[in-house]
Amino acid sequence: MITPRTLKGFRDYLPEVMIPREHAMQTARQVFQRFGFNPIDTPALEHLEILTGKGSEETDRQLYHFVDNGGRPVGMRFDLTVPLARFVAQHINTLGTPFKRYHLAPVWRGENTQAGRYREFLQCDFDTVGTDSVVADIETVLVIHQLLQALGIRKFTIHINNRQILTGLLEHLGLASQATPLLRALDKLAKIGPDKTAAEMIRMAGVTDAQARQILALAGCRGTTAEILRRLPEVVGDNPSAVSGTERLRQIFDGLAAAGVPANRLRLDASIARGLDYYTGAIFETFLDEAPHIGSVCSGGRYDNLVGTYSKQALSGVGASLGLDRLLAALESLGSLPSVRTAAPVFLPFFDPHHLHDYLMLASNLRSAGIGVELYPEPKKLGQQLKYADSRGFQVACISGADEFQQQQCQVKDLANKTSQTVAYTAARPEALVEAIQQILDANR
Repeated sequence: MITPRTLKGFRDYLPEVMIPREHAMQTARQVFQRFGFNPIDTPALEHLEILTGKGSEETDRQLYHFVDNGGRPVGMRFDLTVPLARFVAQHINTLGTPFKRYHLAPVWRGENTQAGRYREFLQCDFDTVGTDSVVADIETVLVIHQLLQALGIRKFTIHINNRQILTGLLEHLGLASQATPLLRALDKLAKIGPDKTAAEMIRMAGVTDAQARQILALAGCRGTTAEILRRLPEVVGDNPSAVSGTERLRQIFDGLAAAGVPANRLRLDASIARGLDYYTGAIFETFLDEAPHIGSVCSGGRYDNLVGTYSKQALSGVGASLGLDRLLAALESLGSLPSVRTAAPVFLPFFDPHHLHDYLMLASNLRSAGIGVELYPEPKKLGQQLKYADSRGFQVACISGADEFQQQQCQVKDLANKTSQTVAYTAARPEALVEAIQQILDANR
């Protein structure tokens, strides 16, 4: 016998996990489409050269790769942005610009596992390619904001920074050539603190302690958005890149205010760096106020050079990715995920074997009205079937036996509140029954 087991870092998804996962995915699709983003898909496997050297040394180490049966080096995508760059370069003449896409698909990274982090996980990405307009940056934040709201999350903060400011400071300090290791070290600031971050900068990039402290001084800027914007020129000097990045941030925050995003949902955070190499402009990270330890649940930024790896055509882009599995893990830890093990909200017990066709017709009528129904397959005792309904998390039970079918009635039971009502209806006109059920479902949302 083979012991049934999953690989480390991989998991099975039981219905109670998949149901909220599917709901979140559908919600994300609706929000993306509301902003004009269109769906695409790309292969799980890419030529290895497409993937390597596009994220960071860490993602290269975590990459799942092998030689296929045809002798070709191939790799499994570690995110959805690098495949997007290849996709756009390959199809841009057909797509046109600006091109707005969303992509929900699994990715793979051989990283150390922890709570909410797996080696196979789902990403929900959206990007605008082919424009460097600040409007695209602003819209990216608007999508993040509306997405979290649509998922029922009220307490969250979107942290915003601009890589140009960090790049400008490094140029000012004569450290532009060490940008990659310095930004990766800075990306760990929230996890390891300033002293260890400074030590890592010194170790990884060979900078002096004074230089490391100047970089950390920028990351340590605190205050309101207006206060930080006033302070930035004092910290980074008049470097053109830093000046441009500061002005871009000002435009983003002004645009978000005009669009009605509450100021308490936004934070100018000079400490975030985003460790991936391809970010060049605005960057975003989103944290749940009640679970900041889980890390960012929706991150992204502007990448002006990524597509250039595959095409001579200059194509800038900006976008973000919702870490759906991490978000659901956070909500589960907060007790915010409903305990549901069924996708259909209505349970129809089958306890009178002489009325099978009536049960089938009743279930069919409710489904035709857009209500999900599970008909129990065996004529067991009603009490046993209602225990099954409770264990699965059904919201409503429609109870009918011989007497109810004869009188054209149904007992509609609200399983959450333990209340019931008798509803009269006919097979030809089941509207009253549909309305009674829908009222319970709406009240329980």
